[in-house]
Amino acid sequence: MIIVMESGASEGQVQAVVEKVQAAGLNTHISVGVARTVIGVVGDDRTKEMLRESLEVAPGVERVVPILQPFKLVSREFIPHDTVVTVGSQTIGGAKVAVIAGPCSVESREQILATADAVKAAGAGLLRGGAFKPRTSPYSFQGLEEEGLRLLAEARERTGLPIVTEAMDAAQLELVARYADMIQIGARNMQNYPLLRGAGRSRLPVMLKRGVSATLEELLLAAEYILNEGNYQVVLCERGIRGFNAHTRYTLDLSAVPVLKRLTHLPVIVDPSHGTGKWRYVAPMARAAVAAGADGLLVEVHPNPAAALSDGPQSLNPDNFADLMASLRLLAQAIGRAI
Repeated sequence: MIIVMESGASEGQVQAVVEKVQAAGLNTHISVGVARTVIGVVGDDRTKEMLRESLEVAPGVERVVPILQPFKLVSREFIPHDTVVTVGSQTIGGAKVAVIAGPCSVESREQILATADAVKAAGAGLLRGGAFKPRTSPYSFQGLEEEGLRLLAEARERTGLPIVTEAMDAAQLELVARYADMIQIGARNMQNYPLLRGAGRSRLPVMLKRGVSATLEELLLAAEYILNEGNYQVVLCERGIRGFNAHTRYTLDLSAVPVLKRLTHLPVIVDPSHGTGKWRYVAPMARAAVAAGADGLLVEVHPNPAAALSDGPQSLNPDNFADLMASLRLLAQAIGRAI
């Protein structure tokens, strides 16, 4: 449930309500808005219901509202305005459409620096690259691990682009947090709850990708684990779900964008590279995602996709990426946004 404080409620009144809730064994999350403060209460529903009447008459309380959705902190009922996530010098959410670009895997110093230079020149705001790679086959390239993280940090130093990279377990999370500006939780780990909690405690921005068979409710409940640790810097990523069409790698669910924007205050971005699996379809689906209201794009770019150690068929080369960025600027302008 949420406790909406009166417009003129004092800090003391807010604190008294918080202490009352915490004394009952429930957790509180405070959202301070322009006009009033809202206190989110999470925990045992039976205890919340027992407290409700006494909270409604507490000094400074305007009303107590139950949140009917199973997800609480990510809902628009708790925070009605859009959250803007800050990643280094960049933001995700708001009027500007963020573009995160780079290779699936960091393969070498030359490869990641060349890609970083190319995507920066084309207008990308953040650099992506995998140091730890979850692969379907145990014999596939698994990433350069910490050396890959060091190379990403060098690319950031060279270009100024904040870096986004994946952690697959709690041990990796600690290492990734030392190098990254944003932690990616991949589709395979969307429901890895210890990892989600750890990402929440890290306080770094988190990009949470939708699992290939996950419903939107399951995605939002996964995000709830991160917010419940006190970290509200979370971006949701639609990256395609399993379907019946063999012409693309996955089915890119663009209807998820307006639905999620209605249900949650968190920014929503789209990954057209994984969503299609074929570079020819990346640009049209990227443009469609922006038209649908996405707050950003995650695009795979490689200097030589034919030689890539992972996901070459879905990667744009630097020229194709530059063309995509040029078309996105025109589209964004037409709908009142910017790239």
